[in-house]
Order: sequence, then structure tokens, then C-alpha cells
Amino acid sequence: MLVTLDTPYADTTAAELSLALGSPELPALHVLDLAHPDRAGVRLLLRLLGASHQVVLRCDGDAVTPTLVETVACLPGRRPELPAVLADPATGYRFTARVLRLDPAMMSARTAALRRELAEDPYALIGVFPGGPEAITALRLHRSGIPTGRPTGPGEIGWRTWHAYPQSGELVETETVVGAA
Repeated sequence: MLVTLDTPYADTTAAELSLALGSPELPALHVLDLAHPDRAGVRLLLRLLGASHQVVLRCDGDAVTPTLVETVACLPGRRPELPAVLADPATGYRFTARVLRLDPAMMSARTAALRRELAEDPYALIGVFPGGPEAITALRLHRSGIPTGRPTGPGEIGWRTWHAYPQSGELVETETVVGAA
């Protein structure tokens, strides 16, 4: 689903991003509420923030207590730190991030491809910020039959995100996989 957002970026470069787990749900510009197509009882909220994204995972129909809240954003009062890899074997949580440095032509081509690929996907959310078609934040749920960076295994839930910063020529790609919940 493609949405045009009527608010400016609240973050400006990849170096300002942080990963936070367990934060409260922040005010969102747009939310896509999904029942996982491959896992009964699993719901995900893909949330576009003015300062990037938040994913809320709820399992077994628990509408009150999230199983996981992942926030990648510019978070006031928090030191910017986006780890390349964060894994917790006890919970099966694995997060990876990479920052691509792209020239203007490559940034334009990559963000245009993301808009085409995700715009009509009912399990994806892509927000376009004012200032140009390259200013995007996108999220996509992993599911059967959709190629991803790393296939999810039995009982795993996963998603990918993209944060484009055309002014600095940066594209941040993240991937999260959560073990059987």
C-alpha cells in the first residue's frame, strides 16, 4: 500500500537512527494492521512514524500486550545507534541493518523500484514524504511465496524495512526475523 504523507521528515540521516525494543507505541502517520497470512493468531501493525518505523507483533490473539515492539527511528533522548546485527537466541529475535551509499541516479532507481514493488502489495506499507519521490520509508511482511533477503523458517515471522535519505544519499535496509512465538 502506497501512502503520500503530509508531514516532513523528522530524521535526516542514517547516523541519527536507533533501534529500540519494547518501547511504547508512538504516534503514527499511517498504520497497516495485518493478520499474518501464514500464521494463525499472529497480527502485525506496520507503523510509519514521522521519524521512521515501528512494528508491533501480537501473537495468539492478545490484543492488549504486544509480543514485540520494534522501533527504528530518531528517538529523542536516546543515543543514535543502529546495530548491524542484534540477535537474542533466547527469544529467536534477529535484526540486521545495512546502510547503502547511493549516488542520486542509483537512489532514484532503487526507490522507484521499491515504490513499484510495494505499492500494490497488501502486506507492505510505503510512505512517501514531501520533497521528492525518493523520500520514502517502507515496510514489508515476509510471507510464503515472496522472495526476501533470507527465507523465514517454520514458525518464524519476519519483515523488511527501507528508509531512504536522498539528501545524504543513504538507503537503510533492515530485516527482522522472530522465532516461533
